[in-house]
Amino acid sequence: MTYCILVVDDEDSLRDLACTCLEDLGGWRTIAAASGQEALDKAEACAIDAILLDISMPEMDGFQCYEKLKENPVTQSIPIVLLTAKVLPDERVRFAQMDVAGTVAKPFDPILICDQIADLLNWD
Repeated sequence: MTYCILVVDDEDSLRDLACTCLEDLGGWRTIAAASGQEALDKAEACAIDAILLDISMPEMDGFQCYEKLKENPVTQSIPIVLLTAKVLPDERVRFAQMDVAGTVAKPFDPILICDQIADLLNWD
C-alpha cells in the first residue's frame, strides 16, 4: 500500500527534504504545506494517511493546528507525528498529553526518518 503523508513545516528546505526522503526512501506520496492553515485545508480536502506536523511555525503553531485537526470530524482520526526541535521538559509533558503517534526530533536523520515514522504508525 502506498501511504500519503501531509508534511507541514514553514521551513522550505526542511519540508522539501522530508518530502524527498519519504517519497524516495519510503515509497510514499507526500503533500506539502507551509503553514498551519494550509495544512488544515489540505488535510480536509485530500486523502491523508498521516500528518508530519512541525510545532514551531509562525501565525498558527503546531499546537494550534493540532487542536483544529482534532476538532474537525473529517481530520480528527488522521494520525499525527510531531516534528520538533523542542525538547524542554515542559514540552515533553505537553506532547505526552496529546493524542499523537509520537515525535521525530529536528534535525532528523534523512536515512532514518521513514523507519521512524513507520515504527510510530505501525506501518509494515
